[in-house]
Amino acid sequence: MALQTQNRDRGGQGPPQSSGRQQARASAWAPNERERLTADSGELRARAPAPREPPPRERRIVEVPAERESHPDERSDEPRRGLLRRHPFAFVIGLLFFIAAAAGGYLYWDYARHFESTDDAFVAARQFPIAPKVSGYITAVPVTDNQHVAAGDVIARIDDRDYRIALDQAQAQVASAQANIQNIDAQINVQQAQITANQAQVDQAQAALVFAQQQAKRYQDLAQTGSGTVQNAQQWTSQQQQQEAALASAQANLKVAQRQLESVKAQRESAVASLAQANAQRDQAQLNLSYTTVTAAQAGRVVQLSAAAGQFAQPGTNLTMFVPDEIWITANFKETQLDRMRPGEPVTLEIDAYPERAIRGHVDSVQPGSGTAFSLLPAQNATGNYVKIVQRVPVKLLMDNLPKDVALGPGMSVVPTVRVDPRPSLYERLPTFYNKLRAWL
Repeated sequence: MALQTQNRDRGGQGPPQSSGRQQARASAWAPNERERLTADSGELRARAPAPREPPPRERRIVEVPAERESHPDERSDEPRRGLLRRHPFAFVIGLLFFIAAAAGGYLYWDYARHFESTDDAFVAARQFPIAPKVSGYITAVPVTDNQHVAAGDVIARIDDRDYRIALDQAQAQVASAQANIQNIDAQINVQQAQITANQAQVDQAQAALVFAQQQAKRYQDLAQTGSGTVQNAQQWTSQQQQQEAALASAQANLKVAQRQLESVKAQRESAVASLAQANAQRDQAQLNLSYTTVTAAQAGRVVQLSAAAGQFAQPGTNLTMFVPDEIWITANFKETQLDRMRPGEPVTLEIDAYPERAIRGHVDSVQPGSGTAFSLLPAQNATGNYVKIVQRVPVKLLMDNLPKDVALGPGMSVVPTVRVDPRPSLYERLPTFYNKLRAWL
């Protein structure tokens, strides 16, 4: 009994600080130990059945790893170790990248502030329609769409037979007027000869009158002294009067001849005017004949050709549109971009249709007013509510190296970049600095 009591005591008691695993081992070991001790003592005893104990609740055994012993010094250093100490190499690389990006950004800003650019720019030209000045059927159209023509090249021909006939009639009228003038010139010559003859008659009558006057005076003196007869005196007095009448008649005939000469000269002036009119009609007929051939007034391209052979053309009817070779760029810059923009400044042009082409140009002029000021319906800022917006001002740009192998026309989009500051930027001075540094090294 003593042994059983001890064994129960031993089985019921355990180390106070044992774990759950040790208690399970002790409970499993206690009955076997009691049986062994009873058999060793040689006593045979009947054992009462042990009271049933409720089955112990299952317990999950979790093995907790032993905590790593840490030194006090290491735990005190961990809070002070940041990103710089944990990744020094990555921090240095990031700092270098930041410095490089900042330097590149400053170089870009310094370079970009030397320029002004806009995408609101287009190719412009003074295109116009070509129309005939005379009517008629079109006989030939030797050009085609989008063809380049030089000044004087034929674009269309109109039937010229009617106009050639009109020219022949005008030339005949000119010839008739010239013949009339020649006839009048001949009459003038005849009349001048008649005037000369009349003048001679006047001179003759004047001489005869002088002689008759002398003879009449002489015979009158003789008759008074009795040396001559009265009959002779009367005869010469009558002769004197006849010569006076003859002189007056000759002078009258001279005046008539002179008046006739003036009349013939007036007729000549009228004939000259008729000749001038005939010449004008001939010139008009020649112009009308020349208008039957429609030509290009300057070099350019034929666009939207509508003329065709056999078509009846009326004066003023459009045959085609014409785009001259003289083109430029109209760039609508914001008014805030015009502070340093002056005529003559260099321009770099990028045409959307030909992005690989670098076209140089310069500023020609700046329009004295915004685009809305010259529109069909200009803005009326004095009425209604006013909201200030940045206006755009057209700037005319001329191309210095216009390409000849591409087609440029009105309306094509362009991106101009105007250099408003001629001083070199820091980026542009870098090669100079590098060369100086290389020479110094």
